[in-house]
Amino acid sequence: MSVVIPDNILQSAEMSEAELKLEIAILLFQQEKISIGKARRLAEINLLDFQREIAQRGICIHYDVEEFEQDIKILQEMGRI
Repeated sequence: MSVVIPDNILQSAEMSEAELKLEIAILLFQQEKISIGKARRLAEINLLDFQREIAQRGICIHYDVEEFEQDIKILQEMGRI
């Protein structure tokens, strides 16, 4: 799916396309609509930069048991634990 935002909207908001993507990603992440991984992909930035951005805004990373278990499984499959 593609969303087209007219240039005049971006100009009125005084935002670049990248800034708008980041704002949308942060909003969806903060509302727990998408994971941090999906949010950083939407924003088209690496995970560390996304984490820094949300930390600067005082947004806590929500990380539940299910996500922890998924991370453990991935690490096991990679032979790291």
